[in-house]
Amino acid sequence: MKDARAFLPLSPQQFHILLALADGPLHGYGVIRDIDERTAGAMRLGTGTLYTALARLDALTLLEETHRRPAAKDDDERRRYYQLTTLGRAVLKAETARLETLVRHAHRKGVAGGPAWSRGK
Repeated sequence: MKDARAFLPLSPQQFHILLALADGPLHGYGVIRDIDERTAGAMRLGTGTLYTALARLDALTLLEETHRRPAAKDDDERRRYYQLTTLGRAVLKAETARLETLVRHAHRKGVAGGPAWSRGK
């Protein structure tokens, strides 16, 4: 398997897309909703940005389209579902570790605070 660190740093959009898929397959609109809810609207991806990023992540083999689908009553056949690959999960973990290291350095330098969306900004 490729070295996950070779894919770093991820763009914020790439990181959030991979994070949205960490719990399992989602369709494009599900990814958009997950990111919007998790960031309390601080990051909003348009469909053009999302599908360009999904195509790039697919080309890098960090995610793939899956043909596993929910039950027909809960599905729309037009939707495409995406899931992390093993490499994609490794890259997500490596990027998370890189970001945690940056935050630790910031705290050591006296920079404190949580995400802007947790403070109502």
